[in-house]
Amino acid sequence: MTDAETMDDAVKRARVEEYLNAGHGACYLRQQQIAEIVENNWLHFDGKRYQLFAWVVMPNHVHVLIEIWEGHPLDKVIHSWKSYTATEANKLLKRKGAFWFPDYFDRYIRDGKHFANAIRYIHENPVAAGLVEKAEDWQFSSARLWSAGILPAK
Repeated sequence: MTDAETMDDAVKRARVEEYLNAGHGACYLRQQQIAEIVENNWLHFDGKRYQLFAWVVMPNHVHVLIEIWEGHPLDKVIHSWKSYTATEANKLLKRKGAFWFPDYFDRYIRDGKHFANAIRYIHENPVAAGLVEKAEDWQFSSARLWSAGILPAK
């Protein structure tokens, strides 16, 4: 729990994490074509609007660690991601309406230790959810690139 986070916030976050890791919800992101849309969208602007450090596309949610760049505020970057990917996913699913939860959870990275822990958390999310035994085995995650020594664009 961070200094700014209350106990209620920590409990709420833990409950959301438990719900997501249990695989509740529509799980549209489990479909390979949709996961590819999301991952490719993040990679498209890597090195142009932000630096992408770590990511994972889970069946019902995502985690992304980026450094935002001047002129590209986080809320605008996320809006762009959600807008494009929702439109494309809804086309594939032949549906209309909301695809993403309207809000998002962000976190300010305090130091190198926190940065390393955030990457580890992101990479280990599929393992914690019981989807794979090793993080690098999850197809839509930067863990497979990190384990191969391939890093995202800088």
